[in-house]
Amino acid sequence: MKLVKNENQKNIDSVSDKEAEEAFIKILQWLGEDPSREGLLETPKRVVKAFKEYFKGYKEDPKEILNKTFGDVNGYDDMVVQKNISVQSHCEHHMAPIIGVAHVAYIPKDRVVGLSKLARVVEVFSKRLQTQERLTMQIANTLMESLDAKGVAVSIDSTHQCMTMRGIKKEQATTVTNYYLGKFKEDLSYQNRYLRFIAK
Repeated sequence: MKLVKNENQKNIDSVSDKEAEEAFIKILQWLGEDPSREGLLETPKRVVKAFKEYFKGYKEDPKEILNKTFGDVNGYDDMVVQKNISVQSHCEHHMAPIIGVAHVAYIPKDRVVGLSKLARVVEVFSKRLQTQERLTMQIANTLMESLDAKGVAVSIDSTHQCMTMRGIKKEQATTVTNYYLGKFKEDLSYQNRYLRFIAK
């Protein structure tokens, strides 16, 4: 996987693991804990390791994932739909988990992409601090541009733990976002077929 050389990468490289661990030690103290007690001695190191996994999307380029496409599709030009792609992200306002599913569809022009690549694009953008609205649009815009598709549709249905575990504490509330480009936006028959597919 190609690493992203942008402002995000500069920010990552400017802070060492040791500095990040020291920051988590401060947070433990702020919580009222004793970072030197046995159960917490390795916690800052573990949290840094976990955060690298939670937010690995900052180091990955979603367009690179979509570089390899296939033209041998015998003229296939109907929508390709991938349903129930798991989403694990974190909201940028409280850094609380966002857990849900994404549905992605595109209408190829001349070429298709490997099916696993659709899920990988969802994962790259999910592994960053997000709002669900921006996440939905980022996935759609990247697929549309990189695949030169005739249309793209993306839907996300998720639970935000900043709403379920704190604040208003509505445990059953879910949030649904949709974003349509190209034929999915211009022609309601495509949009309606897509919605029927993902509802099954």
